[in-house]
Amino acid sequence: MTTLILRIQLDTEEDVVAARRKARSIAAELGFSLLDQTRIASAVSEIARNAFEYAHGGEVSFAFDGAAKPQAFRIDVRDKGPGIRDLESVLDGTYRSSTGLGLGIAGSRRLMDHCAIESSAQRGTTVSMARYLPNDRQEVTATDIDGIVRALVQQNALQDSKAGARHSIDEVHEQNRELLSTLTELRDRQDELVRLTQELEATNRGVVALYAELDERADELRRADTMKSRFLSNMSHELRTPLSSIRALSNLLLNRLDGELSAEQERQVLLIRKSAEDLSELVNDLLDLAKIEAGRTDVTPVWFTASGLFAALRAMLTPLLTNPAVKLIFEDAYGLPPIFNDEAKLTQILRNFVSNALKFTECGEIRVSARLEAGGEQVTFFVSDTGIGIAEEHQQVIFEEFGQVQNHLQQRVKGTGLGLPLCRKLAALLGGYTGVDSAPGVGSTFYATLPVKAQAVAASGTDGAAGGAAGKAAVAHGGAS
Repeated sequence: MTTLILRIQLDTEEDVVAARRKARSIAAELGFSLLDQTRIASAVSEIARNAFEYAHGGEVSFAFDGAAKPQAFRIDVRDKGPGIRDLESVLDGTYRSSTGLGLGIAGSRRLMDHCAIESSAQRGTTVSMARYLPNDRQEVTATDIDGIVRALVQQNALQDSKAGARHSIDEVHEQNRELLSTLTELRDRQDELVRLTQELEATNRGVVALYAELDERADELRRADTMKSRFLSNMSHELRTPLSSIRALSNLLLNRLDGELSAEQERQVLLIRKSAEDLSELVNDLLDLAKIEAGRTDVTPVWFTASGLFAALRAMLTPLLTNPAVKLIFEDAYGLPPIFNDEAKLTQILRNFVSNALKFTECGEIRVSARLEAGGEQVTFFVSDTGIGIAEEHQQVIFEEFGQVQNHLQQRVKGTGLGLPLCRKLAALLGGYTGVDSAPGVGSTFYATLPVKAQAVAASGTDGAAGGAAGKAAVAHGGAS
């Protein structure tokens, strides 16, 4: 609801001065700061003077809008003059007048929170302005407005006892005080700006120093990573020889080439051979990772078919299927075109996927399939299981080196946490990416998307993480099975 506070007719020069004075007084009563009081008074004075000079009179009304949020002090200046020509250029600041009309209106608009102008030759000009009450000001009530009106009446009575000519002099003095106050505030703000600039420069120097330190630390990390890769490569080679000897000697004993074994001795030799095989698997994964990170692994693409790949995988993986409650199924892949990529590395990726599925699937099935993606330039291989599944928050962890998720099968099935990171790096090396779609208790679908025709390139050491988002779209295969 808008409540009228005061209306002033602009018939004389003193009325323009009175409009400015009343605007400042009402603004003060409403709780505006000294700077805002000056802004409001200056805007009202400029628009009222325009109405007096160009339209030979008009009217200023002061009102309070208490219904809107935030509450607002509203001022309307109306005249019945010839209107404002070139209003659009006046409002956008391009109009130039010898009398300063355009500059006055443009300046007044910047001083107020809201300013709207309607002008025509038939109806004259109406300028509606508003300044919103400060946030820290308590809500103004109708009772407060009544008090402001009474104060203005008393102020008018006091001012009527003075000479009219004195009003203009008092107003000039008041404007001088406002100007000094504004200049003081501007100087304080300039000092604050200088201080903030100095703080910003000091902060900037600190940031530059921090970046230099980060660069130094990054160099150290790169050197450490290089040393790690070199160490893993060298140590893996050194470990392979004694492990091969242990496996060979174990087989020699198990084949009874050095005499018969008791049941206990055979059990212990089998444990020795199993431990050596597990350690050999770990060493091989470490060596493969080290070679990829060192850029020493090359892609050797050859032509092959998905059906031929699945046949070789079936023969290779069927002996690992020791649980009769789990079925290993290879879907028909005869509709896929021939693939030109590194068949050995793709086989290693799928073997790791199936090996993991066998470890964490207690019953149900493991299904291996392939699909040509839209456009015919990529093919996606899927390994789906009905195992324990992986929670979403852990799905990124399993692709990190030595990252493992604790579950009730972890004690029975041992792992190094290197298989899936190796798959991701191998897929990136082949120009593709890997991913997983899984839900606890439902199962998991691991996938590898690769180009149908790959280029023979050296390893870059990337991990293919950029393909993750696109990989999600690839699992329209049916989600976790």
